[in-house]
Amino acid sequence: MKTAIVTGGAQGIGKGIVQRLRGDGWRVAVLDLDAEAVQEQQAEDPALQSMTVDVGNEDQVSAAFDRIRDWLDGAGLNLLVSNAGPANPVGSPIEDLSLQDWRRWQDGHLTGAFLMVRGAVPLLREARGSIVLMSSTRALQSEPDCEAYAAAKGGLTAMAHALAISLGPDIRSNCILPGWIETGPWQKRATRQDPRHSDTDHAQHPVGRVGTPDDISALVAYLASDEAGFITGQQFVVDGGMTRKMIYAE
Repeated sequence: MKTAIVTGGAQGIGKGIVQRLRGDGWRVAVLDLDAEAVQEQQAEDPALQSMTVDVGNEDQVSAAFDRIRDWLDGAGLNLLVSNAGPANPVGSPIEDLSLQDWRRWQDGHLTGAFLMVRGAVPLLREARGSIVLMSSTRALQSEPDCEAYAAAKGGLTAMAHALAISLGPDIRSNCILPGWIETGPWQKRATRQDPRHSDTDHAQHPVGRVGTPDDISALVAYLASDEAGFITGQQFVVDGGMTRKMIYAE
């Protein structure tokens, strides 16, 4: 049975990835900062190895890998999905952005990915596994006041191709850049929402709709498969075509 770690896996895109992998028969360890979401997900699927972890905290990540090695019981790791990080892309104007807030985005996304990859590499080598880093189309295009988020997500795209060269041929590394994804139904119960996007929101996408976590999890499943064995160091934009659409003010 294949094994995976998914960070930020208790809600949103991460939860969709966990559900897809579990449906495909994988054993999955979930690391998430939200204890309430972790507990709910564990109750929904007791076979998960669920942990409340701040992936930007070195000590917490080290302790998590102690548990993961016990959980693997000598087996290797087939997949690491680094998906954790603060979700709100828009912060303060750059002249008002505090160093604390800057570091929160970098630690949650970029430092967290580094710590998880560093801990997972020996386990991934044993299974000739793969890494998927979750970036964003904000690494390619922006709106005002998202410098911290864009920088963190851009760093993940660069890290993915660097890891591919450093860790190949034993480990493959790729990056996914989601666009507008409807995650409301994939949140914990206290914040769960029905899909809330308007007809206009859907219609502006060349494919005619906003994305869902299922769109992302399908690509993760493919990149983790043997069929993707010749794919590494790549970035995959999953945005319904929005980054290819010219948009001018009326």
